[in-house]
Amino acid sequence: MEVEDRQQMINLLTGVQSSKKSYYNELKKTVIELKKKNMQLEIINDVTKSFNVDMSIDEMLKNVFDKLQTIFPIERISLSMYENEKLILTNVYPPHSLYFPIGFELSKEYSLYWKAVESLEKIFYQVDSNKENYEDYIENKVYESLGIRSVLLVPLIHKGKVIGVLCIGSKEIIEYDEDDLTFFQQFCDQLAVCIENARLYNEVLTSKKEWEETFRAVSEMILVVDLEGNILKYNDAAKDFFQLHLYKSEKRNFHQLLSIDVHNSPVLKMVQTKKPVYQEIHFQKRICELRAYPVFNESQHIYAIIIYINDITEKLRIEAQLVQSGKLAAIGEMAAGIAHELNNPLTAILGNAQLLLRTASKDDRSYKLLSDIYSCGKRCKTIIQNLLTFSRQDEYMFEDCSVNEAVEQVLGLIGDQIKKQNITIQKKLDHSLELIEGNIQQIGQIVLNLLINAKDALEEMDIPKKVISIETKSVTEDGKKWVLLSVQDNGKGIEEQYLQEIFNPFFTTKRPGKGTGLGLSVSLGIAQAHGGTIEVISHPGKGSTFMLKLPAKQ
Repeated sequence: MEVEDRQQMINLLTGVQSSKKSYYNELKKTVIELKKKNMQLEIINDVTKSFNVDMSIDEMLKNVFDKLQTIFPIERISLSMYENEKLILTNVYPPHSLYFPIGFELSKEYSLYWKAVESLEKIFYQVDSNKENYEDYIENKVYESLGIRSVLLVPLIHKGKVIGVLCIGSKEIIEYDEDDLTFFQQFCDQLAVCIENARLYNEVLTSKKEWEETFRAVSEMILVVDLEGNILKYNDAAKDFFQLHLYKSEKRNFHQLLSIDVHNSPVLKMVQTKKPVYQEIHFQKRICELRAYPVFNESQHIYAIIIYINDITEKLRIEAQLVQSGKLAAIGEMAAGIAHELNNPLTAILGNAQLLLRTASKDDRSYKLLSDIYSCGKRCKTIIQNLLTFSRQDEYMFEDCSVNEAVEQVLGLIGDQIKKQNITIQKKLDHSLELIEGNIQQIGQIVLNLLINAKDALEEMDIPKKVISIETKSVTEDGKKWVLLSVQDNGKGIEEQYLQEIFNPFFTTKRPGKGTGLGLSVSLGIAQAHGGTIEVISHPGKGSTFMLKLPAKQ
């Protein structure tokens, strides 16, 4: 016992016990500082790693706030962004500490935030209205309302420019040392980089989305293909036109899609010339203009091709109709001139023939000759009148009209010409046929085209009886009445592979100089303008039937 007392006395006198306490206190303090440093490093590391482009700033502030609370007694954290010379409150955590609404623009006068922006320095501020030299900042009302006693404001600086202010508030008066302030500066520098990167990424993402939306929305077809013709990308117009969703991915090849010979492919021409290529293509009754443009990499080598396809079928049809209308207008002018020149002699011929017929006896040999003169004169006058009526294409007024009447007008114009070629015309017109709302001259143009085509198909046939049948009738489909006109011949017919193309402008199976390929194209355009269509049934060597289908007037 005495030994223990003696040892205790020695320890007291020598200060050994005191040294142990001091050592443990220092060790404990060092451990706390290390933990604090580790947490600070963890916070900066978290900002770098976890703040990705998909994470919102609200989520980031929550993560940072939770970690900061373990080393500092903070109660509130807020972020205000500086842009276009405006300072806007964008984020506050926790949400219940919100005072001004998000999006609130902070006034420049008497503002701590603006002071941090303009000075580019950290500001530590104590909220104490009893303190001498207490400055009346607009933020004081907010802090007093929320019970905040001290705040640290750190400007966010990126590449020498301020992009915002981070405010950290506490309900205690915190004394930040130099290491703490250095940490907050490093933290805010990293935060500024992350925010700016996210902003730039979003700008790029927005631009990408805008480009993709524009690419998808373009009404013309656009395809991107590689040098082998494999389709890499396409817009909605191309998808709908070519029905690309029906193709498996391994079959999405440009050449297979359009049935183009690889040796005549615009892709091959592009690779060889490295210049834009223009080509006209036919695809499923449609005519398209194709333009191909090279896409170069940094080494100026072609690595892809942009193919722009525009469906010009309707454009060519309208152009063809204009050409045909121009021809008809010329015929009209010529017919008017001919009528003017022939009317006077025809009037004299008809008048004199009538006078002579009155005085001649029916038994007289000259009576038959005079009758023939009078009949031929009347026929000449009728032909001229029909030609004038048919070629009057300047008036496109739609009115009630009869398909039967259009047929009679056209037969009066070319009926005798067809009969002279030993072709029998069988006419079966429904006299109870409903009227249509349209233009009789244009309907007559369709009938004329169909009759001429039937005549041409029969000219090349060596058969004993050549027949063209014209029939009109009414049909009802899906509760709607239609007027049908069919023109049938027993001529050479049309090959199956041509049936898809006969309505394309400038496509013809006739020999050179015999046809322009405009007739059926223009006729279909007229039919569609009247709300109808033209259908065809043909058997090579047996003949063809063309059916004009128009809506009956309700």
